[in-house]
Amino acid sequence: MNCVSFAQQIKRFNPDTIRTIVIDSAVNIHSHHLNTQDFIDAVLADTGFYKAFRNMKKHSFTAENRIYTYNKKNKVDGKIYRKIKHSNISGKHKIEYLAKQDSGSLYKSNGKYQLYTVEMFDYIFMNAYNSDFTNGPSLDGAGGKNESYKDKLKTLTFRPGHKVTGIPFISSKTEIFSKDMRDYYYYQFARGKYLDSIPVYRFRVIRKPSIADNDVVIKEMTTIFDTRTFQILGRYVDLKYSNWIFSFDIQMNIELNNINGELLPTQITYQGNWDVPLHKTERASFLIVHKDYKTP
Repeated sequence: MNCVSFAQQIKRFNPDTIRTIVIDSAVNIHSHHLNTQDFIDAVLADTGFYKAFRNMKKHSFTAENRIYTYNKKNKVDGKIYRKIKHSNISGKHKIEYLAKQDSGSLYKSNGKYQLYTVEMFDYIFMNAYNSDFTNGPSLDGAGGKNESYKDKLKTLTFRPGHKVTGIPFISSKTEIFSKDMRDYYYYQFARGKYLDSIPVYRFRVIRKPSIADNDVVIKEMTTIFDTRTFQILGRYVDLKYSNWIFSFDIQMNIELNNINGELLPTQITYQGNWDVPLHKTERASFLIVHKDYKTP
């Protein structure tokens, strides 16, 4: 598949974890000796997603990263492809580029990315082995404007359902399990197979149709649990909001797998639009695949 047609497919594709799950049926969780609060508590307490990215630094693996940027007519105007071999030898991380291809409008004259979204991708998903990342999400906004944005993105990515401070009008709206927000959502449960063999529960939190768009930020959050261990293996988040200061429309999916007894990220998909005053509207999509994990 050539890059342009692949990018167009990604633009249309809603990157939902459901695509890698075969759903057997809706499930009455009470018959499984579970209740809604069990799932909520597991989501809020989970550190497995963050640890999975930290675990990467202990392994050798191959990453394939495809990034596409779009103009205002949603036509591809920039493409980045990276195939990278990550090695861990004697505790030292090494990167070898097996393929590196760029085209279109990607960089400023100073060599930095045109789009802040791409810079954020670079930070969140390509630098997980760096010490500044693995120290954990800081929620105090220290380190200047860019660092504060990075911390907020890390919270949305790895701690969904928690409050994200310092964002006008929406900070408390990310607390979707709070007393004030719970009545805005439906909870749905199903069971099925993940990656053809792993028995899972699917827990979906979906905005009620009667709730206005801007009353919530998270339109949907789907979490995939291994029924045997209650480990979280996948998460899909759909965020959308618009006001006079900014607007965004983002869908992101992260998938993990248990490899030799350790959770590790295997696929990340993202597509989204950001519109911030005095900045070019940002439209981008990513497909990141990690494979061939080996422990040195």
